[in-house]
Amino acid sequence: MKITFIGASGFVGTRLLELLHDNSEYELKNIDLQPSHFFNDYTVIGDVRNQACLDKELAGSDLVVLLAAQHRDDVSPVSLYYDTNVGGMEKTLRAMEKNGCKRIIFFSSVAVYGLNKNNPDEDYSKDPFNHYGKSKWQAEQVLQEWHKAHSDWNVNIIRPTVIFGERNRGNVYNLLKQISSGKFLMVGKGNNKKSMAYVGNIVAFVEFLIRTYTSGYNIFNYVDKPDFTMNELIAHVSRVLDKHIPAIHFPLWLGMLGGYCFDALAWIMRKKLTISSVRVKKFCATTEFDASKMLNSGFKAPYTLGEGLAKTLEFEFVHTRADDITFKSE
Repeated sequence: MKITFIGASGFVGTRLLELLHDNSEYELKNIDLQPSHFFNDYTVIGDVRNQACLDKELAGSDLVVLLAAQHRDDVSPVSLYYDTNVGGMEKTLRAMEKNGCKRIIFFSSVAVYGLNKNNPDEDYSKDPFNHYGKSKWQAEQVLQEWHKAHSDWNVNIIRPTVIFGERNRGNVYNLLKQISSGKFLMVGKGNNKKSMAYVGNIVAFVEFLIRTYTSGYNIFNYVDKPDFTMNELIAHVSRVLDKHIPAIHFPLWLGMLGGYCFDALAWIMRKKLTISSVRVKKFCATTEFDASKMLNSGFKAPYTLGEGLAKTLEFEFVHTRADDITFKSE
């Protein structure tokens, strides 16, 4: 099977290539704007916004895994979200049709549901609040319309929650770093739950889809269950690192006041700071997503959420690093 990845030089794509590259069943190719840190032998420089490039590079492909996306909060101009995330989908589908490829796995996002929703499943109404979520939902709609006229195609859509793991530099890493530093301040009661996904599990789920879900139009939320509360997360970090984490709780109003002070400081300095009122509010919110469909699919995650967190903590904060290669995300 010839699998062509689009945008696999980043965090998730690198781990996917790592999982699949030793398997002789697969012939792999990665199309990306950037070289790959670890799998440059499989990588060709290309742009999901370039139709001619995709038409050429998808020749002979049996399956496309579309990861390419503008995903950070500070992308400018905002048209880049739509040129890449929506236009890239349109160009990918045209290139697949031209080359007779009828299978696609698309990485969407739980951002399509919007903020502060009540444990949404895959059929929940869509209410994206930012350009990333809006463009991902528009890309899904393009794929929906395409499938109506190409019903023999196999489409698998994954909507992952926040993904963490070794080498990732995103919100979960920043949180783990703060907790492990011993300078962490808990805002609120700590009973709010946070849905998360360990990268080692989500790439295993992709391979499961490659092997098992070979027909139809399928959509899955991806979350490693059960969700941890903030108190459970802090206790787990404490056990893994064998380190006492102060358990002082500050009321939400005081945390928000501090966040507003950092907002003012950021405005004065014209600089983006790691603490803000928005981050405090997100920290104290419950962020849960229903993953029943994935859990009932037959997939067995190779790691528990606790094991994924432990592997990440040990890699980042315990063992000596052999290199300084990291991947940035939100």
